[in-house]
Amino acid sequence: MPAIRNIAVGLPVKDGHVLALEGYDHSRDLHFLRAIGGGIEFGETAVEALHREYMEELGVVLDSAEPLGVFENIFTYKGERGHEIAHVFAVTSTALDAVPLDAVLEILDQGSPVRWVPIDDIAAGTRVLFPAGAPESLLALASR
Repeated sequence: MPAIRNIAVGLPVKDGHVLALEGYDHSRDLHFLRAIGGGIEFGETAVEALHREYMEELGVVLDSAEPLGVFENIFTYKGERGHEIAHVFAVTSTALDAVPLDAVLEILDQGSPVRWVPIDDIAAGTRVLFPAGAPESLLALASR
C-alpha cells in the first residue's frame, strides 16, 4: 500500500504574483501550477525541509517562512492516486525578490519551468494551483 507523503511548500509573493512551478498532467490534459517545495525527510521539521527544498530546487536561501496551514491532499496525477499532507508557508527571499516578473527559472533537479504568475489568474480560476489549501492560503496572504 502506498504511503501518505508529508510535504512542505512555499508561496513567494511579489507585486501581485506568486512564483510557482508549471506542470502538465497528460492523463487529464491539465495544465497546472504547483507551489515549490517537496518531501519532508525523517527527522526533519517542515520548515527545515522547506529551506532545503528551495536550495535544492532553485539554489536560493529563504529569509523567512511563515506557516499558513496544513492541508490533506488526495489526488490523481498521471493516472496514479496520491495522498499527501501539505504544510504551506508564506516565504520571502531576497534572491527571489531580485528575479524579474517576466523571468523563467527551472527546477534544478528536474528542469520544470518556474515563473511568476498573476495571483488574479488563480483567484479567477483560469490557473489551477496545487496542492490543496495552497490557493486559499495564497488568496488570504495576498489580501493582507
